[in-house]
Amino acid sequence: MKYTGKRALVCGMAKSGIAAAALLQKLGAVVTLQDMKERDAVPAAALELEKEGVALYTGKNPDDIACEQDLIVLSPGIPCDLPFIGAAEAAGVEVISEVELAYRETTCPITAITGTNGKTTTTTLTGEIMKAVRPNTAVVGNIGVPYSEKVQGLTEQDWVVAEISSFQMEKAKEFHPHISAVLNITPDHLNRHKTMEVYIAMKERVFAKQTAKDFCILNYEDETCRKMADKTAAKVFFFSSAQPLAEGIYLQDKDIFVKWQGIDEKLISVDELQILGVHNYENVMAAAAMGICAGVALDTIRQVLKSFAGVEHRIEYVATVDGVDYYNDSKGTNTDASIRAVLAMQKPIVLIGGGYDKGVSFDDWTKLFPGRVKHLVLIGVTAPQIRASAEKFGFTAMTDCETFAEAVDLCREKAEPGDCVLLSPACASWGMFDNYEQRGEMFKEQVRSYLQK
Repeated sequence: MKYTGKRALVCGMAKSGIAAAALLQKLGAVVTLQDMKERDAVPAAALELEKEGVALYTGKNPDDIACEQDLIVLSPGIPCDLPFIGAAEAAGVEVISEVELAYRETTCPITAITGTNGKTTTTTLTGEIMKAVRPNTAVVGNIGVPYSEKVQGLTEQDWVVAEISSFQMEKAKEFHPHISAVLNITPDHLNRHKTMEVYIAMKERVFAKQTAKDFCILNYEDETCRKMADKTAAKVFFFSSAQPLAEGIYLQDKDIFVKWQGIDEKLISVDELQILGVHNYENVMAAAAMGICAGVALDTIRQVLKSFAGVEHRIEYVATVDGVDYYNDSKGTNTDASIRAVLAMQKPIVLIGGGYDKGVSFDDWTKLFPGRVKHLVLIGVTAPQIRASAEKFGFTAMTDCETFAEAVDLCREKAEPGDCVLLSPACASWGMFDNYEQRGEMFKEQVRSYLQK
């Protein structure tokens, strides 16, 4: 689509929506930026766009203008079943995601990473691998940097590494990465997708447009991912944390080996890595596989892997206070992520859990508590559900807290030298916090304040 003079409606005034509106305005579209927020609550960045000619539509859904548009772009947080969206599509208006918009303006190859857990770590690490050979690589998407914000600074010689959520794929039409990856699939976001079948289908869209000239990285040990090999036209590159592969990348004892298109050698020992846990070794293998498919030399990949210290808010060491280690895993926003965090800890755990209800069971998480978790401090609307789940497995050492600050203080009180305090809520942050980053920053700030007392 040529955008000059076209009427474009962008829904959502968070980062992605603002970036999409700015991009469309630069491309010559007549842009309206909409949000359910009232006028006095819109972000400053939206007001700046208004000064540049973008119209703001606030306080309600755009039912009265949706069908008048030539294009509607949805931010990831906008549910696709709202009535105005169906009405617009019935009237012939194209409705796409922000990622789809940015993709259509991209001239360089794309690596796209999805899955339930590990996306941010794998995306960050893959970005570092690509930057070693293509310094202007853009690391974008669900990682916190809108794709639309970076796309105009790219040339054919560059590369995009994108973290892709299921929400971003809902209205993707032609999105076609050269390299895709599906890291794992466990229940998540069922409050939006309703069924696992729909959730999985959204993840599979990341490779839907790939051809035999492309590559798809899949987790051999995840049954759902393994079945995806039969659904993609791309060349499949498996990774495994449990067994050797005839072709792929795998963990054996403490070493990671590569067998792929003439390569047959050890890549690295996990003892040389700075990140902990089998889940992180899987992230390392996936990132290395993507680097190999992009033509990056193994020696370059090794150097990046050795220097990589992990990402903020994902099993992030904060401090040791009075003999107690504190870890920030605020990005543990679902049960599978928090299971991985609990299993990575080598000491008795005082755990903070709870938050926004995404409509999933907590049983697989709470059944790990006996013998591992010393005390569970509960916050948020899911506290009663988590308590009931834990009690099914005989775990009763739990306390509810009204505020987050109270919860962190209680953890300090319960923990003894040789223990660890872990923030890994297994729930989204919405309701108590703006996002998981804010939750993690508040945790770190409070822990560090203990060092000053």
